[in-house]
Amino acid sequence: MFNVTKKSIQWGQEELTLETGKVARQADGSVIATLGETSVMANVTFAKQAKPGQDFFPLTVHYQEKTYAAGKIPGGFFKREGRPSEKETLTSRLIDRPIRPLFVPGFKNEVLVICTVLSHDLVNDPDIVAMIAASAALTISGVPFMGPIGAARVGFVDGEYVLNPEVSDMDQLRMNPEQRLDLVVAGTKDAVMMVESEAYELSEAEMLGAVKFGHDQMQPVIDLIIDFAEEAAKEPFDFAAPDYAALYDKVKAAGEKEMRAAFAIKDKQERTNAISAAVTSIKGALSEEDLADENLGSAIKKLESGILRGDVVANGIRIDGRDTKTVRPIVSEVGILPRTHGSALFTRGETQGLVITTLGTGEDEQIIDALHGNWRSNFLLHYNFPPYSVGEVGRFGPPGRREIGHGKLAWRALQAVLPAPTDFPYTIRIVSEITESNGSSSMATVCGSSLSMMDAGVPLKAPVAGVAMGLILEDDGKWAVLTDILGDEDHLGDMDFKVAGTEAGITSLQMDIKVAGITPEIMEQALAQAKDGRMHILGEMAKALTEGRSEFSAHAPRIETMTIPTDKIREVIGSGGKVIREIVETSGAKVDINDDGVIKIASANAEAIKKAYDMIYSIVAEPEEGKIYTGKVVKLVDFGAFVNFFGKRDGLVHVSQIANKRLQHPNEVLKEGQEVKVKLLGFDDRGKVRLGMKMVDQETGEEIAPEKKEKEESAES
Repeated sequence: MFNVTKKSIQWGQEELTLETGKVARQADGSVIATLGETSVMANVTFAKQAKPGQDFFPLTVHYQEKTYAAGKIPGGFFKREGRPSEKETLTSRLIDRPIRPLFVPGFKNEVLVICTVLSHDLVNDPDIVAMIAASAALTISGVPFMGPIGAARVGFVDGEYVLNPEVSDMDQLRMNPEQRLDLVVAGTKDAVMMVESEAYELSEAEMLGAVKFGHDQMQPVIDLIIDFAEEAAKEPFDFAAPDYAALYDKVKAAGEKEMRAAFAIKDKQERTNAISAAVTSIKGALSEEDLADENLGSAIKKLESGILRGDVVANGIRIDGRDTKTVRPIVSEVGILPRTHGSALFTRGETQGLVITTLGTGEDEQIIDALHGNWRSNFLLHYNFPPYSVGEVGRFGPPGRREIGHGKLAWRALQAVLPAPTDFPYTIRIVSEITESNGSSSMATVCGSSLSMMDAGVPLKAPVAGVAMGLILEDDGKWAVLTDILGDEDHLGDMDFKVAGTEAGITSLQMDIKVAGITPEIMEQALAQAKDGRMHILGEMAKALTEGRSEFSAHAPRIETMTIPTDKIREVIGSGGKVIREIVETSGAKVDINDDGVIKIASANAEAIKKAYDMIYSIVAEPEEGKIYTGKVVKLVDFGAFVNFFGKRDGLVHVSQIANKRLQHPNEVLKEGQEVKVKLLGFDDRGKVRLGMKMVDQETGEEIAPEKKEKEESAES
């Protein structure tokens, strides 16, 4: 009944297995990839005909995590998986980016890739397994795909690269001081196609070494997929790349001069309008037959690309007049919004980000519900890209994959410089509003976020800047690396290479290749130019602010932390939360306690913080022998007075310890409710507290010197 093909290799510390032929047999390609006990099923289907007039390649990739994979039931009211989580969205992009450039040019049939996590062993991250499964499913499906690709995760510990570190080693990377890198690399047998990373100030050489290490380690996986496909692959889909050379010649003859004039305009909006006018002019010069040709869009794009790329490679001059290494003019401003906790406006050429920082308490932390367990994040970064930022009328709604991906890239870039939660007990939320865009708004977000946090008083270890690099790679082997690319250079170029970091090193690197990979020589030059660009941008940012402000905004909460023994947590919370509610209501401060006994007290009012602190301290602290306290008489008896002197702790002042004279009854000098100064003399055999008054000056609260005490006693006798 089943025609099963199954292949396995030992990969690192685990066995990697590919299997097809038993499940989802109606899909064009279906593969279950298993690493350890983590299994992901990838299913590929594609339309056998393109839609008429289709002028783009409609590839859709979905990665979905099923909670049953980790033996969990979904939370929420409906108890079923809902909209994609951030992890699912980011992994969908991770799979899409390296496979998209490998479809045969001109193929415009709809392709759908669905990757489903079936089992998660809480050791091997399913994202790498999903990339391998998708690659294998595409390779055996018959779709015109120039793969396969492999993928690997690379860690960096004690100067050594680590293949596919465990989930626990990479989770919340900044909490693990030994692990300095989380890098995912994907590529073909000959070249790297995609890199995504979070790093802790690694040098350019260390990052390049990590990419090379990952590419080397994925080679057995590529060989496995090829071996697997030789047995399981379907017949290749009958597809020939369209030949539109004749149409391109007509387009070039009709509008090359006008298009060149349009690309010579430096202002983005004027250039965009001129290019649009040139396209209209070209279409006006073509026949109806040519206008109906489905390759017209490709022919026009080829003309645009040829003009932009040819001038850069030949002359080293770009469409806005810069050379290949110059960064656009930068203006950095901070503190521009009066009521926010921190704000910055970062402008680089025609790309601009308005970035706002808000400080919150432990109550504001983000709860992350992951397959391998729940955890809390005290650093949030949200990126918004409205249509007006590019002068367009378009979709406006919830964040899409692009917003989530760009926000996560900036989040990764800033992780390395955040203060430890014990040193800065705030939840930090950053919102980046992209108000203008002409290339690399994610890197503008990194720069603006760094400035905004410093404006809010966040003690960053160092400022972070980011720059986007591009590549023009011609068929004759000539190439040029471009620093700080424009939108057109990204759209018509061959690489989008984003690098962020401090003066000390790289904190994040993301690379997408639109051709069949790049050489180590090109990548090395791109990293070197990126470092120069980053240093220049950091210098421009320093004109606005170089470190976190010493004072918070008047509107930001103040947080004080204290640590108590874990066995005292129950006393502070009280039965049913009674005690902590009383502390909050009485003091007016927010109080948050974690399982380790760390208490955060937050309020904009310093007196409220002190009051809450004192109330908690009185509950958890133990009175010290020999110390003087202020107390209140709560009860008088024949043999002395009971005084409440430490929180809810009472002690006895024996009648002989009340005054430096003989008393018949304590009521001769004391009354209930009276405030007195007492010294803790010690504890009796039963643990009862012994207090004394006669050795304490009731006016000043100071202990009476022995000589003075003797004089008083002799005078009274």
